[in-house]
Amino acid sequence: MVTTDKKLFLGGRLKRLRRDLGVTQSRMADELGVSPSYLNLLERNQRPVTAQMLLRLAEAYDLDLRTLSADDPGGGAGLEEVLADKMFADLGLGRHEVAEVAELSPGLAEAMARLYRAYLDRGRMIDLGAFERPDGTPAASSSPTDWVRDLVGSQRNHFAELETAAEAIVAALDADLQDLGPAVRERLVARHGIQTRVMPAEVMAGSLRRYDHHRKRLMVSETLAPASRIFAMCYQLGLMEAPEALTRLADRFAAPDRATRQLLKVFLDNYLAAAIMMPYEPFHAAMEASGYDIERVRPRFGVSYEQAAQRLTTLSRPGARGIPFFMMRLDAAGNISKRFAAGPFPFSRFGGACPRWNVHDSFKTPGRIVTQVIETPDSERYFTLSRTVRRTSGLQAGLEDELVIGLGCELKFASKLAASRGLDIASPLAVEIGPSCRICERPACPQRAAAPINRTLLVEEASKSVTPFPFAR
Repeated sequence: MVTTDKKLFLGGRLKRLRRDLGVTQSRMADELGVSPSYLNLLERNQRPVTAQMLLRLAEAYDLDLRTLSADDPGGGAGLEEVLADKMFADLGLGRHEVAEVAELSPGLAEAMARLYRAYLDRGRMIDLGAFERPDGTPAASSSPTDWVRDLVGSQRNHFAELETAAEAIVAALDADLQDLGPAVRERLVARHGIQTRVMPAEVMAGSLRRYDHHRKRLMVSETLAPASRIFAMCYQLGLMEAPEALTRLADRFAAPDRATRQLLKVFLDNYLAAAIMMPYEPFHAAMEASGYDIERVRPRFGVSYEQAAQRLTTLSRPGARGIPFFMMRLDAAGNISKRFAAGPFPFSRFGGACPRWNVHDSFKTPGRIVTQVIETPDSERYFTLSRTVRRTSGLQAGLEDELVIGLGCELKFASKLAASRGLDIASPLAVEIGPSCRICERPACPQRAAAPINRTLLVEEASKSVTPFPFAR
């Protein structure tokens, strides 16, 4: 929060930082060279955070100061979205009151958001009959995907240890990044005795990738595009060559149960596979030089548009940070199947994308980039670009083949993007959007009403917000 005399009161964010780091108030005070009582005053917003203190924080914890001073997408916005439910309408809670609670008590705001999410998920799953097993007993209601999604968000979708592991693997491959497939295939055979076979879709029975441990055979579906086949091989190579790094991270984050830990390791290996295909330094340099022109850069790494777009959300290495992009993927009915962010963006936690965001209009112009400047309820502006991509066929029958990838960043970074050239970024026409259709009180996406309802799919999708192969399309 910035007051009229430009003083910074960041108490809530300091609390969240300390909680994420897992340190006590006394230890943080010692590391910052201040007294515990002074740090306590900072956290209670009874003292402003000085420029000197910001520098100490950045030095002590290797922080990007943008992440500390920017509005938190998961605090006030999340609580505001919760309290917009009709059950709270009679309380007359104003935006400033909600923001103050989220700022002073971020843990309480997050707890309320989690309870509300569980409440909505349970109601939706009950409506779909998902809480009843064949024998009539209730099914479990836990959601490992929510836990992994929240963890990824807290890390800004960047895992330095995996970047280092990927660079070591790429160095050992010593291959042309534009044609990485043969080198990866050969290393799987030579070092690990694993053969890669492209199999007919009928044999794969709907799967895109399968590993036969006993025969040491990696099978990939013929329906996969070349970039996705290479991704599947890199995924397997990551499992074989960096098991210690994957295990250390899984141990460090301490998943609450076995299912959540397993899903976390799947996500981490997906991240590692993408980092092998698009090593940090050359990918970051190519994007910076091209104005983050995905279509211009992706052929150099032999990757798809979606793979490159998602990789953009991971470029948060200290000293070599990229533009902090956010990304989401949605279908024609407005269902969101991916969302990642390297910077602040108030993703809707309980609904779809606002229909006023023209990400939905991309279905009318397949393959073309559609741009827009949007403004969120907290008065922040973002430059966005969206385009359609093709879904790999054969995985889930009956779904539309086209999906939309929406990318965006804070408006202050837009001038660096090739997609913004020729546009009036200094004084743009910004479209106000809400974090969900329920918040902005506008009609739901028109495609949603026309889309056929598949109850089985809805039950499956309700439990998935982190996809098994997030870079594989």
